[in-house]
Amino acid sequence: MGTKPRLLTPAFLLLALSTLAYFTAEGALLPTVPLFVKRALGGGEVAVGISVGAFSVTALVLRPFVGRLADRRGRRLVMLIGMVLFGLSVAGYLVTASVGVLIAMRLLTGAGAAFYFVGAATAVVDIAPEARRGEVISFFSLALYTGVGVGPLLGEALVQGGDFAPAWWATVGLAALALVLALPLPDTRPPEREMGRMRIVHPAAVVPGLVILSSIWGMAGFFAFTPLYAREIDLGDSRFVFLAFSIVVVLIRGFGAKIPDLLGAGRAARAALSLSAAGLLTMAAWEGSAGLFTGTVILAVGVALAFPALMSLTVSSAPPAERGAAVGTFTAFVDLAFGIGPVSLGFVAAAAGFRAAYLSAAVVAAVGLVVLLGRARRRRRSAGHLTEPVPEIPA
Repeated sequence: MGTKPRLLTPAFLLLALSTLAYFTAEGALLPTVPLFVKRALGGGEVAVGISVGAFSVTALVLRPFVGRLADRRGRRLVMLIGMVLFGLSVAGYLVTASVGVLIAMRLLTGAGAAFYFVGAATAVVDIAPEARRGEVISFFSLALYTGVGVGPLLGEALVQGGDFAPAWWATVGLAALALVLALPLPDTRPPEREMGRMRIVHPAAVVPGLVILSSIWGMAGFFAFTPLYAREIDLGDSRFVFLAFSIVVVLIRGFGAKIPDLLGAGRAARAALSLSAAGLLTMAAWEGSAGLFTGTVILAVGVALAFPALMSLTVSSAPPAERGAAVGTFTAFVDLAFGIGPVSLGFVAAAAGFRAAYLSAAVVAAVGLVVLLGRARRRRRSAGHLTEPVPEIPA
């Protein structure tokens, strides 16, 4: 019986702490940007959707190229560039007086997000033992979703008086901390660094990327419009909704970190999309705070399973020397979802209300589930057996 490879290395801990700082900063922007558009800039729901989603435009365009750069020059370099761009963009919010200027700053925020996350996500795949890859990605994403949970609490607390400057300065400070923590990281690239022709879209990431898009689409709308919906139903603010979301994700990713490896990435992904659709449908059908919290918990379980499972599907199909390119393509689909999700759902919310936006997001998640079911059917047919094999995990 073999010994399990070690997971908690110094490099992994530095990476996790840096990721925690970064996503706390990004989490602080989730409720504050929509409120800033509404309260300080006088925008409506469509302006909120465009402002929230604008960062995804540059992130979407840049991520595949950033992945190639990470393969050639190293993961740490792109992480450091990302934090500089992110910090400068949020500092620009301090002097923003119109929706147009904010959108420009959000485009720069997206560039920072593209560089940082491609570097961090590729580095964690480099560090992960192959047999425990899903487990390592789950633990890594604990930092991500802890930040997403804590950040909104910080952001909303800092704008209680109506002044947004403290929230922007705190976000810049967290970006600086993420940069400092990333400085000692070693080069994690595999030794096989010979690169073939440039791939703008890496084929290993296309199907998993389309599915993560359908999952994140609804989550992006949830993040963008829940701060406003919470006020509409007299909940006060959304901080405890985001906290509940983060707690559930952290519990699943922590205590259930082995689920993607034990079930198999395909089965875990199908369960994730089913739960995401069910959670969003609950928010749409059950009006009020009870429906919002119940739907949030169900959605959070689905989100907790989706990213590790689909990321594992991506990197398992890519050569080690092309991991950065594959991760860049995969995470570009995340950016696409964060871009089109809030914008498209913003139009729905403006026309028919927030619950209609949640319903539309549930339909998109269901489409992702159909794609996964079709993929599983094709694999069973080509393999000549009826069930997806469950990989053996070393004891």
